[in-house]
This record gives sequence, C-alpha cells and structure tokens, in this order.
Amino acid sequence: MLQKFDERNRDLQVNINGKLEHRDRARISPFDSSVQGGDAVWEGLRVYSGKVFRLRQHLARMRSSAKAMAFSEIPDDELVIAEIKRTLEANKMYDGVHIRLTLTRGEKLTSGMDPRLNTSGPTLIVLAEHKPPVYETSGLTLITSSVRRFPPDCLDPNIHHNNLAQSILAKHEANVAGADDALMLDIRGFVAETNATHVFLVQDGEVLTPRTVACPEGVTRDVVLEICGDNDIPYAEQDLSLTAVYRADEMFCTGTMGELAPIVTVDGRTIGDGKTGDMTRRLAGLFREVTDREGDRLVDAP
Repeated sequence: MLQKFDERNRDLQVNINGKLEHRDRARISPFDSSVQGGDAVWEGLRVYSGKVFRLRQHLARMRSSAKAMAFSEIPDDELVIAEIKRTLEANKMYDGVHIRLTLTRGEKLTSGMDPRLNTSGPTLIVLAEHKPPVYETSGLTLITSSVRRFPPDCLDPNIHHNNLAQSILAKHEANVAGADDALMLDIRGFVAETNATHVFLVQDGEVLTPRTVACPEGVTRDVVLEICGDNDIPYAEQDLSLTAVYRADEMFCTGTMGELAPIVTVDGRTIGDGKTGDMTRRLAGLFREVTDREGDRLVDAP
C-alpha cells in the first residue's frame, strides 16, 4: 500500500501564505511553529469534478482546532477558500485531487515552545496533489499497534493537530509486520481508529463505530453515519473491543485520503469471509452518490 510518485505532480505549485512556488522551491522558515514543535492544525480535502467535498465542514473543524490550540490569528473561511481556488487553478486541477491544508501558529523570533515567541503568523499552506484514493479496494490487512491513542484528559483527539508521532510509530509497526496499517486502541483497550482512518464494523446488519473518545471527529465518518440514517441502516457509536473486531461480519475504514476501504484481516484473523462485504459495498456506492451531488465548486473543467 506504499504510495507511488505521480508524474503529474512533478511541477506542482505549492501555496504558502498566498505565494505560489514550484514544489522544489517552496519552503517554510526553520523558525515556523510547525517545525519547532508540530504546532499546527491540518485538514485533508478531496476534489470531485471541480467541487471540494464538505469544504465548510473541514474549515469549521480546522477553525475549531486552531481555537482549541489558542492561535491568536485564524484566517477567515473566504480567504482560505480563495487560496484553495488559486492553487487548483494554478495547477490546472479538476478531479482526483487531494488537498493537504495546514495552518501553523506562525514564525518565532527564536527557537522554543513558548507561543509568546511567535512574531508573525499564522502560516497557511495549501498543498494540492493529483491523488486518487490510496487504499486497495480488494481489502486491507491490519495489525494491532502497541501505541495507544490519548484520551481527552491527555491530549484531546478532537484537536486535529500536527503532532502525529503516535500515528507514525503505529504505522512503523504495521510496516515491520508486513501489514497495510495499524489498528490503535485507547488506554482502556477499546478500538480507537487506525493510524490514519476511522474504522467501522458490521455485525448482524448493524454498522458500528467507536465513539469519538480517543479518535477525532471525522468528516467522512460523519457522512457514513448520515448515509445510514437516511437509508434506514441500523448503526451505533459505541465502545468496541478487539473481540468484536475479530468476530465481525465485515470491517471497513474511512477517510478523505482513501474514502471507504474494506478490511479483511486483523492480527491474522480473517474478517467475515475475507472479502468486501455487501454492506461495505452498499455504503461505498451511496458515498459515491453523495460526492457526485455535493460540494463547493471552485474550478471548472479544463
């Protein structure tokens, strides 16, 4: 599942504080808060046929995270949208595009963690790439990581911050084990998420997902729950143990980077019949219908 370089991205124009630069020349300061301490928040967005899906929800989550991090300045939505539009137009991007949107606290006058050292900011980075969904639709293999997700009283997972050390360490464990990704538990031993996505189980026709206790709020996660509600599909948000995972009829993960992807093996156990399940397939189809009809149009077809 290792991503490959896409030649269409060789001459990307990256937007840093409104300045578009070739990817080889785009830089931020070594004094930027993201470099000094991962002091930044981020969002992943996807473009379908010129429309950015759930754009306002993503920007609301970014603003919420920046407020929780006590950023002194947060750009308004219209400024951010204008810079996203400029970036897409500069790269002639229309479809099959993933955007990594990063907002840092800004630059410091000297190295150090103290936010009072910040003399300018924030720094807004818009990185748009040609990138189709990254997960294999034939099914993913997971192992359970030894790295646990923080509870809200340690570091609230609903702050969508750039401190991704837990995810990176868990992903490393998955790589060493030859798995696609790592399943991560909370400190009580219940399922939180993977190192990169939210997870869902299907048991006896009911769609189940962990509560947002040790996993962040998710835009794609919310869409799946909305789809269930709109289509009379039983669903619940609840604590899920590894035993629930192992005996599930189906399992899948969700996220902007990979949309909906089936999970067929966890810790050497085959989930269901080891293939994409009927409910997973149905929800993926319904999700596609939502992305086809929704979104904020920012660019027109070339």
